[in-house]
Amino acid sequence: MKKIRIVIADDHPIFARGLRQTLSADPMMDIVAEARDGETALQYIQQYQPDVAIIDIDMPKKDGFDIMRATVDRKVPTAVLFLTMHKSEVLFNGAMDLGVSGYLLKDSALTEVVDGVKAVVSGHDFVSPLLSTFLLGRRKRSQMFMKENNGLKELTAAERRVLQLVASGKSTAEIASDLHLSVRTVEHHRAHICSKLNLQGRDALLRFVLVHRSELTGQ
Repeated sequence: MKKIRIVIADDHPIFARGLRQTLSADPMMDIVAEARDGETALQYIQQYQPDVAIIDIDMPKKDGFDIMRATVDRKVPTAVLFLTMHKSEVLFNGAMDLGVSGYLLKDSALTEVVDGVKAVVSGHDFVSPLLSTFLLGRRKRSQMFMKENNGLKELTAAERRVLQLVASGKSTAEIASDLHLSVRTVEHHRAHICSKLNLQGRDALLRFVLVHRSELTGQ
């Protein structure tokens, strides 16, 4: 029986080891490569063209969204399964819009990852049940929110992350530190977000995130 070829991309060695051990316990799984950053992950996906790539959204050098866009642009026939610790509706919708096949919460990934891999390699979508229940219950409000704020669809992965951190109450300096960016770069991202969302005025972005904090952070 043909094995399922997998690339794992996660910058946390202990968590990655747990994934590897869980997957390796199933004789159907064949882990062909592991990466600790997004650039290496993309190289491995292009090189090996695995059946499934399991990718942490928050990766150094290239994040999960960057990797997903590149696989789509380069027509790599790999099903992508995102891992995340964030219960964020904005991130979830962005991932689904890009064509991600699976979306797992890290809290439950070790018990769900085998089922997730088997589902996506069979052509089905797979979402952590807890996340699915939480997000599907909010779908109507999410659809209305996205419809009223079409500019959210235009945000880049970096801009989405900055917007979420702003919504979480982080200052520009704190965001720069968290994302390993310069303060100037974060300020540029904030300006682009305001432009795409048609927000005008010094405190317009802050007012926007205060009104829509739950939709932006998934809390």
